[in-house]
Amino acid sequence: MSETISLAHGGGGRIARRLIEDVILKELSAGGSDGAAAPELALLSDGAVLHSFTGIPVMTTDCFVVTPQIFPGGDIGTLSVSGTVNDLVAAGARPRVLSVGLILEDGLPLDELRRYLQSIRSACEKAHVRVVCGDTKVVEHGAADRIFITTAGLGELVVEPAPGPWRLEGRTDAAVILSGTIGDHGVALLGCREGLRFETSVESDCAPLADLVMPVLETFGGAVLCMRDPTRGGLSAALGEIAGQAGVGIDITQDRVPIKPAVRGVCDLLGLDVFALANEGKMVLIVEERVSEEVVSLLQKHPLGRDAAVIGRTVKRSGRPVHLLTNLGVRRPLEVPLGETLPRIC
Repeated sequence: MSETISLAHGGGGRIARRLIEDVILKELSAGGSDGAAAPELALLSDGAVLHSFTGIPVMTTDCFVVTPQIFPGGDIGTLSVSGTVNDLVAAGARPRVLSVGLILEDGLPLDELRRYLQSIRSACEKAHVRVVCGDTKVVEHGAADRIFITTAGLGELVVEPAPGPWRLEGRTDAAVILSGTIGDHGVALLGCREGLRFETSVESDCAPLADLVMPVLETFGGAVLCMRDPTRGGLSAALGEIAGQAGVGIDITQDRVPIKPAVRGVCDLLGLDVFALANEGKMVLIVEERVSEEVVSLLQKHPLGRDAAVIGRTVKRSGRPVHLLTNLGVRRPLEVPLGETLPRIC
C-alpha cells in the first residue's frame, strides 16, 4: 500500500523533517547537473538570501486550487509554476526565483505528492527559475482538496518603462496580439472533470512563457506597451481589464482569433463562450503598430507561439470598452464575465 501524508508530517518533529528532506527537497532538487540542491534551496527554509540578484525587482504571488489536480496536459504542479512565471513575464520581468507553499490534506498519497513536485521541478527547468524557499502544512482530512499550492515569484525588469495599461492611455494605434489558441485549458478541465470524450483530444495549454516572450521584450523593448495572460475569465476578462484601466477601447476581429477546431466544436455543442474560457499558456501583447508583424513573426518561431496573430487594435473608447467584430459583420460588446464559467480551474 502506498504511503500517505498524515498529520504527523505537519508537526515539527522527525517525521516532518523526513517529509521535507526525503520527499520535497529530494524531488525539487533532483535532476541537476550533479543532483545537488542549489545553495539557496539547501534547507527549503522559510526565507532565502539572494546574493546574485541584480536589477529592478518585480514580484507576484498566486494560489492554486485546481480540480482535478491532474488533467490532460499538466497538473497542479505545472500550473503553479506556469501561472506565477507568466504573471512575472506579463509585468515585463525575467523570472528568477520562486517560493512554494504546500497545504497537504491528511491521506494524500506520497507518490501523488512526488508527481506534483516533479512537475514543479520540470516547469522550473523550462522557465529557468529555481525554488529558493518554501513552507509545508498538513491539515485534517476534508479540510482541503488533497493539495493547495501557493507560489510567489521574483523577477528582474527587462525594459523600462515597464509594460502596463497606463502606457495605453490615449493610444488608438496599438496592435493587439494573441500568442496562440484560446480555450484549451478550460475545455481540457471540463472534459476531464465531467468525463466527456471528444472526437479530438484537447489538452491544457499550461506552460511557462518566459522563453516565448523574453526575446520579444529584448528585441522590441519599449514598443511592447502592455501584456496580460488571459487566465480566469479568458480573453474577455483580460482585454476588459486592460481597456478599463487604460481608458481606451479595444476592437478585435473574430476570424483572426486562433481557436482549435476541437475547442470550437465543444463550445458550440455545450453553449460555452470560448472568449471567457481560461488559458494557462497564452499571452496578450499590445504593441506599437509599426512592429506588430515583426513581433508576430518572432513569436511564431517558438513552438508555443506558432499560432500567434494580430487579432485587433486599440481604438477611441465608445460605450463598452471591448467589441468583437463577428464573422457576420456585427460589432458586439465583449463583456467581462460576471463569474467563472468553470470553477476551480487554476
